[in-house]
Amino acid sequence: MGQRQLHLGAFIFGVGHHIAAWRYPHTDTNGLLKLDFYKRFAQTAERGKFDLVFIEDIPVLPEPLARAVQYTLPVRAEPLTLLSALASVTTRIGLVGTVSTTYSEPYHVARKFASLDHLSRGRAAWNAVTTSMENTAKNFGRDHHLDHSLRYERAKEFVDVVTGLWDSWEEDALVVDKASGIFADPAKVHALNHQGEHFSVRGPLSIHRSVQGRPVIVQAGSSTTGQAFAAQTAEVVFTAWQTLEEAQSFYASLKSQLPKYGRSEDQLKILPGILPFIGATEEEAREKEAEFQHLVLPEVGLGMVQNILRVDLTGYPLDGPLPDLPDSTEINGGKSRYQLLLDMARREQLSIRQLINRVTGARGHRTIAGTPVQIADQLEEWFVSKACDGFNIMPPYLPGGLDEFVELVIPELQRRGLFRTDYEGTTLREHLGLAKPVNRYAARAASASSVH
Repeated sequence: MGQRQLHLGAFIFGVGHHIAAWRYPHTDTNGLLKLDFYKRFAQTAERGKFDLVFIEDIPVLPEPLARAVQYTLPVRAEPLTLLSALASVTTRIGLVGTVSTTYSEPYHVARKFASLDHLSRGRAAWNAVTTSMENTAKNFGRDHHLDHSLRYERAKEFVDVVTGLWDSWEEDALVVDKASGIFADPAKVHALNHQGEHFSVRGPLSIHRSVQGRPVIVQAGSSTTGQAFAAQTAEVVFTAWQTLEEAQSFYASLKSQLPKYGRSEDQLKILPGILPFIGATEEEAREKEAEFQHLVLPEVGLGMVQNILRVDLTGYPLDGPLPDLPDSTEINGGKSRYQLLLDMARREQLSIRQLINRVTGARGHRTIAGTPVQIADQLEEWFVSKACDGFNIMPPYLPGGLDEFVELVIPELQRRGLFRTDYEGTTLREHLGLAKPVNRYAARAASASSVH
């Protein structure tokens, strides 16, 4: 068995992950929602042999609306539309899109991702999330946001329905015999006939089984409920941690839950987010980070912290501590990110201003500033210490932030034998070392025949 290797995702987020990225002189702010901009991103990541590109989705503008549109860049491309375009200008890299289980329907999601998987020849993945922002409800005809536990109940059933629909067509259902006029074998196309607490879906899906069996399932929750959901359903988990010890604890906890669902550790890959500031020297990298922080307007940074913690900090001194806040068990929003900020502020005794500086770059993910060797050192430490299976790389600005990582850090990781020098497969499952799922109907038929 060869040396264990990193898996890397390239995370597209506007024109860069830092909240002030759009103000940075070297950011291509004019590239926003222009295909050539995203095409360059995806092709650069593919040149770097990344496993995947990832697009998140927030189906609502942040509150308060006036501050969000006046001072920040809240515009985001719809993931499936963009990934479909990127499928035509790339050949190997995986394509991961976010769609909420709280404000979508399973049949739509199954059909769209199955289509993307076919069009990309086996490179699609669905990031199945439960929407945490409460004001989203009013964009979808609801007065109130679903309770946290109910969102995860719905999500579990949602994923069950989607994977059931992806299994509608057995591997060899297509016949396509022009002479006889038979297109497909109806005995190998199955209705789902799902009747559940949240959904009623007959099926079958109007799309046959794809080259990788079905799209990869990604999940991003790190709360206790989110971990249980991931252990049952996810094949990749995106997460956020500040310290090696926290990341190791999460890694061990989540991996330990897999056997109860009949799964092995290698069937789920854990990729925490990393925002890298890269310089020829550590001083240069720190100066670059400071330049970004200087571009953050105080009201913008404070607003970001308030949105995550769901608390009005008006009137509290910026150089004083956070007020006493409840633990995440008492809130109905994004529990894991809330708790991460709270723990970080308490552990390091951060003032509100210091917390703002820590959050505006990576929104709770880990920021690393240093030379390419120093960046690689820290990634290697987490990887070999069983804190992760790789990383979701979050360039602070674009296009330069990703260019620097591919040109400077990737070769260092390759020299250490930690990352591939070329793709060995063509599908996302092959990149990630994930087996092709067995079709449930074919498995039942095989089981029944073996009994007889």
